[in-house]
Amino acid sequence: QVQLVESGGGLVQAGGSLRLSCAASRSIFTINRMGWYRQAPGKQRELVALLTSGSSTNYQDSVKGRFTISRDNAKNTVYLQMNSLKPEDTAVYYCNAYWYNMDYWGKGTLVTVSS
Repeated sequence: QVQLVESGGGLVQAGGSLRLSCAASRSIFTINRMGWYRQAPGKQRELVALLTSGSSTNYQDSVKGRFTISRDNAKNTVYLQMNSLKPEDTAVYYCNAYWYNMDYWGKGTLVTVSS
């Protein structure tokens, strides 16, 4: 199993930056794919960014050029650097790990972007 704990959310003004962290309970080097998803009030959960074990990345179109997903294998942590934040980025952000054909989720961290 994989336990995931997110941190780094908060309130920020439009145009500001935040860095989210996702600490995993096991070596992320062995995890096929990790990613960040978000869910805004009244909306479905959506993909924000993915990072494979081979270091390939994939981003939702609306965050390309503003968000960057990265990892630190030594710390078993995946990050989401979010720049130029917009009010529409407001959501609960969830960390996801896909390992041995199972999805694991953290409890989420709230990001609120004020206009």
